[in-house]
Amino acid sequence: MPTTLCFILMPFSKKKDATGREIDFDAVYERLIAPAVREAGMEPLRADEERSGGMIHKPMFERLILCDYAVADLTTANANVFYELGVRHAVKPHATVLMFADGSGQLPFDISQLRAIPYGISPAGVPTDENKYRKLLTERLKDARNAAVDSPLFQLVDNYPQVDHAKTDIFRDLVEYSKNMKERLAQARNAGLDAVKQVEEEMGNIADCETGVVIDLFLSYRAEEGWKEMIALASKMSPLLAATVMVQEQLGLALNRDGQGEKAERVLQELIVRRGPSSETYGILGRVYKDRWEAALEAGENIKARGLLEKAVDAYLKGFEADWRDAYPGVNAVTLMEIKFLPDPRRLDILPVVNYAVKRRISSGTPDYWDFATLLELAVLGKDEAGAADALANALAAVREKWEPESTLRNLKLIREARERRGEATPSWTAETEAELLKAMKG
Repeated sequence: MPTTLCFILMPFSKKKDATGREIDFDAVYERLIAPAVREAGMEPLRADEERSGGMIHKPMFERLILCDYAVADLTTANANVFYELGVRHAVKPHATVLMFADGSGQLPFDISQLRAIPYGISPAGVPTDENKYRKLLTERLKDARNAAVDSPLFQLVDNYPQVDHAKTDIFRDLVEYSKNMKERLAQARNAGLDAVKQVEEEMGNIADCETGVVIDLFLSYRAEEGWKEMIALASKMSPLLAATVMVQEQLGLALNRDGQGEKAERVLQELIVRRGPSSETYGILGRVYKDRWEAALEAGENIKARGLLEKAVDAYLKGFEADWRDAYPGVNAVTLMEIKFLPDPRRLDILPVVNYAVKRRISSGTPDYWDFATLLELAVLGKDEAGAADALANALAAVREKWEPESTLRNLKLIREARERRGEATPSWTAETEAELLKAMKG
């Protein structure tokens, strides 16, 4: 019986991932992938093991096209691997298994929708829990024998690769539909939540709608604080779209704002496990813990509140460490450290780093509301009246959605109230700043 080949697409030797961690991909292959493939009854053939003469592209293309099975390690977003995966998805409808090193940073948007296996890596850059992940990969390969189509091209394009020329007219109509619906949504956002809901009714089956329009609808509900509508819409999306990082993050935000903090926590924690750490995911998770901390305080559950505050600080810190260019989780970490009865001394080290991060972003020429709001919060923390006045003016001019100044106002109140509890004097300009934010919130 001929040997069943499984083509392995992956980096080789030692490479650094997006977090700066060095991973030994030869060890990943030898200790994890190759044994799992053999256990599934196949013979692994790694791309860099080819020694055929002539152009390297010819044997690579042959194996991509002819091998019944393939495994692609997407860690480091290696350009060669992604090119090869694109070719594979174009020619094979199924039996391509994806994997990546857990904690190595988010996958690109276009691929983050697809089902992939995260595997553990030790600080030394070699696989951990090898038996566990070998077994998981073996099972996935065995399942792939009778699995449904896993290539996005074959999934999403009817009759691919025999695409009818008449499809061009359909495509043109879809582009026009997309343009019109986005214009409708822009108008609806100015008319209120009911107007946005009316547009959704006109769209019909959400799972069949163009992705850009669905996301625009999703964010239109967010702009109108339609948290229940966001939650409901996520359940109507196609499975691929609903599983994307952005949708899951915003679903977590909506669940939290709808009072479902524990469910929001589960959604975000599962996302981190599947897709790795990011400043945005941890930033939203930090907000979940922060809201639950405030609710525990109001209920008089002081011990529980203390634990939730520590969780919030930890989540925000992890978010800032995931991407030091994103000041949002950093400023929230510093603020929560400040409002403890005994302020966390770590805030003094982190605050100037956050300040530098946001000023670098502003100098890049693409600042938004959150950049100026961050400067405002940092100025209040540093008791810098002049800096706060400048940042407030810029923030108010950049407000897009009314929940934005509401969020900043909550943080400034927390800082002021914590200082008052400690007996610290609060200057009058802080109350004036809060009043201006309240005006912007009411709109």
